[in-house]
Amino acid sequence: MTPEITIAGRRIGQDHPPYCIAEISANHDGQLTRVFELIDQAARIGADAVKIQTYKPDTITLDADGPEFRIEGGLWAGRTLYDLYEEAHTPWDWHAPIFEHAKKRDITLFSSPFDSTAVDLLEDLGAPAYKIASFEAVDHALIKYAAATGKPMIISTGMADKDEIAEAVVAAHDGGCTELALLHCVSGYPAAASDYNLMTLADMRTRFGLVTGLSDHTLSNATAVASVALGASIIEKHFTMNRGGGGPDDSFSLEPDEFGTLCTDARCAWEAIGGVDYGLKSSEQGNIQFRRSLYFVKNIAAGATIDADAVRSVRPGYGLAPKHLEMVIGKRATRDVVANTPVSLDCLSD
Repeated sequence: MTPEITIAGRRIGQDHPPYCIAEISANHDGQLTRVFELIDQAARIGADAVKIQTYKPDTITLDADGPEFRIEGGLWAGRTLYDLYEEAHTPWDWHAPIFEHAKKRDITLFSSPFDSTAVDLLEDLGAPAYKIASFEAVDHALIKYAAATGKPMIISTGMADKDEIAEAVVAAHDGGCTELALLHCVSGYPAAASDYNLMTLADMRTRFGLVTGLSDHTLSNATAVASVALGASIIEKHFTMNRGGGGPDDSFSLEPDEFGTLCTDARCAWEAIGGVDYGLKSSEQGNIQFRRSLYFVKNIAAGATIDADAVRSVRPGYGLAPKHLEMVIGKRATRDVVANTPVSLDCLSD
């Protein structure tokens, strides 16, 4: 039996369609109404869940301006960590109305907590699951604290090596987690498709025996859809109203209709994978007309020998298969046969 987890009643695993998570992250632009709008759009386009992040700048970094606290290169070059997270964080007093709005729209909402106080807040709000962000995959205390809630957990693995992933899995299990999933991730913003090495996802599934998925930071849907063929049961991608909006995560996020296409294509890929089946498919019914088979091409009297010029391999495919042509030649007709009718075994005798 393939591994599964269940979030808010939705079973997640290779035997079920991919679970598509719209990651709002910092794409709220400092407006609670924008979060509501993103939830509305996620529900409209068929996402399975919406995810936010729960931290304060003081719970994730220090208000310091030293070189190690200043970002060099990339999207956020020149900013301090504190300044970035001050802008990007979702205010804690927004959380209750956000959860309430998601409930009204009948879409699952959960969050990535970044310390124990965030877990406590989310527990008070009835969060159905917890996501551990890639950069926190080495924080065993946080993992154990979230695991102790007994809720399903998803751990992203960006920047983590095999040993660190294994340690995170042990921490989750030691903390009490019984439903755990791992997301293969590249912590680049954006990340090149060539960095993803999706075969790693398949190896993770075999190595750890857990539900696996993809946290995708590439700029198109191709990587995420391809991951389904390698066993991705969860797909998480950043979600925004406007990729050109200028927010911290906007530039590598999907807009609503793009995310809707991702949901559709990922589920289509899952359906296409199916299982091993060499039989006639439902869409092929009726197309036997376009297959070749053996037909009589002239009238033959009962008892007469069937010569080579009496039979041809033609379309449609209602007669004997062409591979039987040599066997048919030289037989005798058991009854009168008419030209343009299929050859069958019951009209042949030695």
